[in-house]
Amino acid sequence: MSTPEPGAEREPSVSEAFGAALGGAARRAGLDPADSSSTHKVVWSAMGGWRGILESVLPSLAFVVLFTVKPEPLILALGVSVGIAALFTVVRLLQKSPPSAAIGGLVAAGAAAGLALWTGRGEDNFVPGFITNSVYGSILLVSALIGWSLIGLAVGFLMGEGTAWRGDRRKRRAFFWLGIAWAALFFARLGVQLPLYFAGDVTALGTLKLIMGLPLFAPMIAVTWLVVRALYPRTPSEDSTAGA
Repeated sequence: MSTPEPGAEREPSVSEAFGAALGGAARRAGLDPADSSSTHKVVWSAMGGWRGILESVLPSLAFVVLFTVKPEPLILALGVSVGIAALFTVVRLLQKSPPSAAIGGLVAAGAAAGLALWTGRGEDNFVPGFITNSVYGSILLVSALIGWSLIGLAVGFLMGEGTAWRGDRRKRRAFFWLGIAWAALFFARLGVQLPLYFAGDVTALGTLKLIMGLPLFAPMIAVTWLVVRALYPRTPSEDSTAGA
């Protein structure tokens, strides 16, 4: 069996590659534990600022309001919702700002509207959201239970320690509970919203979707940030370097 040549680069493992992808996404969203940003700034950045909030809330809010006032024709409420998402995307493209968030919202709104138009049921506009919550919640739960928390993988990459955190009982326990907490958030959305979906109460369903969106997402980001910063306290030398 041949031995690797000295200095040869080691191929990253699947977990390391996955952690790098998650960490890169977190860094682009402004979630870098190595940064000295305040919790408020981090949460605000994760939500995308005022623009991100509007892009996340307005399409769904417009659909709920218009459907409540005038449920027929269904295409009216759906068309306005998708139109708002499309407008945000166009504005980002014209300003040459990163369009990923707006494009993601546009694709999601378009897919949801297409399904609702196909079935003729306004409540089906929320089905893609159910699928997303189910997938995210399941992946986070399973990864935490098997000891490979997605949050741990992302943080390990951002902090430059790869998967070494798995050898630290304190970190492993913290990432386990963070994964469970995030999974609980996604499953809680399903537990509250699915009964309303089956009851056909579109107004209540849409309202609770908005309430259980950013208002719950922001505190979870804050808690996660504070826990991670506690696990990786900054040294005085790091603080002086950051302030230089």
